[in-house]
Amino acid sequence: MIDVCCAIIIDEAGKVLVAQRSTRMLLPLKMEFPGGKIELGESAEDCLIREIKEELNVDIQILSGRAAHQHIYPEFSIRLIPFVCRIIAGDVVLKEHASYSWMETSALRGCDWAAADIPIVNDYLDSLGIN
Repeated sequence: MIDVCCAIIIDEAGKVLVAQRSTRMLLPLKMEFPGGKIELGESAEDCLIREIKEELNVDIQILSGRAAHQHIYPEFSIRLIPFVCRIIAGDVVLKEHASYSWMETSALRGCDWAAADIPIVNDYLDSLGIN
């Protein structure tokens, strides 16, 4: 089981940053909340701050944690640990992803998500009372 954290990054209007995986990544062109693997001795929060800086070139503030979910892919299994965050410094510069967009919460369920992200999306939207 690989521990991975991800950022549900929101802006002042409540839009959510969604990233598209590049063709070089596993699960190419699937949508995801950005993040990455927790390194040995690293907290999930420290991992997320580091990964978002590495992948998107921005500094984030973690606002709250959300329930983790396990997902079994054919080749590996992950425990995805989400946090709701906001950008506090910098402009998004993609280092690994093909693209990103700021999406209305009502449009999130219509994305072609990586399978592990789907329960994270659903839990987040349910917490907002969005069907």
